[in-house]
Amino acid sequence: MSTHGILKALLVAPLLTAGAAVTAALVAGKHHRFGATATEYRASLPGDGLLPEAQAQNDRACTILAPPSAVWPWIAQLGQDKAGFYSFEFLENLAGCQITGATQIHPEWQNPAVDDAFPLHPDLALRVAEVEPGRYLVATSQGGAAPGEMDFAMTWTFYLTSTAGPAGEQATRLHVRERYAAGNGSTRRMVDALSVVSAIMTWRMMSRLKTLCTQDADGAAGA
Repeated sequence: MSTHGILKALLVAPLLTAGAAVTAALVAGKHHRFGATATEYRASLPGDGLLPEAQAQNDRACTILAPPSAVWPWIAQLGQDKAGFYSFEFLENLAGCQITGATQIHPEWQNPAVDDAFPLHPDLALRVAEVEPGRYLVATSQGGAAPGEMDFAMTWTFYLTSTAGPAGEQATRLHVRERYAAGNGSTRRMVDALSVVSAIMTWRMMSRLKTLCTQDADGAAGA
C-alpha cells in the first residue's frame, strides 16, 4: 500500500466515532487547539526546531491527576509495536495498524532512545528525535520509514509539566503537539483532514491516560 493509501485509511476509520466533547470542538472549529490554552499554543516546545517551516500546528492538552513520574512510563511505551496509542484500537486496526494496546506498564519498553523507530503502522514509522525521561518525547518523520515517497514532514511531541490539581494535589499537564510541513496543495488538504482525525484520536488517548495513570497512582499509594 502507498503512503497516501495508508494515511487515507488512518483518516477514514476514526471518523466513524467521536466523543461529545471533541465533536463540539470540531463543530466550533477548535480542533487545532483542543484543551490547550493560548499560552500553551504559543509556547516553544522540544522538537519545534526540527520543522521550522511547519505550515500547520495542532496543540491538545489535559491535566492528569497523577505526578509526572506516574505519567511518563505510559508515554515512554507509546508505539504501534509496543503499548499502542491508548486510543480507538478497534478503528486503528481496521486501518491495518495491528495494535494490541497495553493496560499496564511494561518495564521492557521504558527506555526510548534517540533514533529508535516509532511505528504508527507496520508500513509507516516515525523516528525518536529527542527524549528526556520524565519530561518529553519527540518523534519525527525525518529519518522514518514509509513506502513510496513522503511529500510531507511532521513532528509529534509529548511534553509533561508538573502542576496542581483542583484540590492542590500533585498533577501533570500533558501537552501533545503535532507540526506539519506539506509539499503541495493536495497534501496540505490531507493534513487538514488529518488534524480533524488526530483531534478525535488524541481526545481518546488523553481520556484513557487519565484513567490509566490515576489507577496506577492509586494502586501505588495503596501498596
